[in-house]
Order: sequence, then C-alpha cells, then structure tokens
Amino acid sequence: MLRKGIVVLMVLALTVTFAVTAFAKGDAAKGKKVFETNCAMCHGNEGKGDGAAGAALPPPKPRNFTDKALMSTKTDDDLFKVVTKGSPNTGMAPYEKMLSEADRWDAIAYIRTLAK
Repeated sequence: MLRKGIVVLMVLALTVTFAVTAFAKGDAAKGKKVFETNCAMCHGNEGKGDGAAGAALPPPKPRNFTDKALMSTKTDDDLFKVVTKGSPNTGMAPYEKMLSEADRWDAIAYIRTLAK
C-alpha cells in the first residue's frame, strides 16, 4: 500500500513539474542578456544583491535571487509585478516602459535559474 502511494506521489510530482515547465513564461537564455543589461548593476552579476549600483542604495538592499528559501515564496506573477511596477520604498524602479513584456518574462525566467 505504501509503495503504491509513493508511486502515485512521484507521478503527480512529475506531472506538475512538466506542466509548470510546459507553460513557463519567458526564455531564460534571452533573460540572461536582459538581466546583464538591466538588473546586474544593482542585483550583481550572479544575482546575489551585491551589484555596484545597489551598494549605493539605502536599505533595503537589492534582492538576493540566489536565496532559495526567499525565492520559493515568490510566484512568477509576484516578480513580474515588481519588475513592471517597481517596489515602493525600495530602489527597485518600474521597468514597464523600459522593457517589453516579453523581456520582463525572459528576465524572470533567468532569475528563476539563480536559486537552483
């Protein structure tokens, strides 16, 4: 009985993983270029929140995208909203007029690779 339950859970996990991957928005390879051009100055080349421009910002410092625990609490839609509209009381500017919607989704797809 336990073995059957484990198999069912594994199949369910694989199905969910496939569904998320199949419907993921954005292209991480394109997003890397968007990130390097628009985000790394504050978030750092590796996304640790240690970029040169970010160091000059008042607290809170730029987000550390390599923090798995933190990033697991953020949905792609949460990230898209922040990239699009900015984040009040932080140095995060809105990129709605600077980046296309596709570029913003690509950047998020790349950001997701940093916490793995």
